[in-house]
Amino acid sequence: MDDIEAIKQLKARYFRTLDTKDWDGMRRVFTDEATVDTSGSGGPVITGADEFIAFVRETLGDRSTVHIGHMPEIELTSESTATGIWSMQDLVQWPDGRDLRGYGHYHETYEKTDGVWRIASSRLTRLRMDIRPADAAGAS
Repeated sequence: MDDIEAIKQLKARYFRTLDTKDWDGMRRVFTDEATVDTSGSGGPVITGADEFIAFVRETLGDRSTVHIGHMPEIELTSESTATGIWSMQDLVQWPDGRDLRGYGHYHETYEKTDGVWRIASSRLTRLRMDIRPADAAGAS
């Protein structure tokens, strides 16, 4: 498999493990020292994969989520590094019925170690976030 396809599969695994709440699988997507910047969505900048998984587990663990990534722009910058930008769409629904529909981009760097690509940094930027209250969430 070529490196660009491997990175595409890595990001697909990120989305799948996030939405299925497979925290152990999601942890394997990141380098140990990964930095994830969620400030574009009102969240923190987190350094360390374990710390990020703990954050996501706490903030999204009880919520139904659907994340879709598409139109990747991946550039190999060396034999073991790459950058990528992914268009994204997500839906987050709280237990009380409120939901968020978001649109934006993931800006990422990747590192290949021992033949395996992992996310080294990720920054989520938002173009739009639509938040609906519980009483309006069911009326699509």
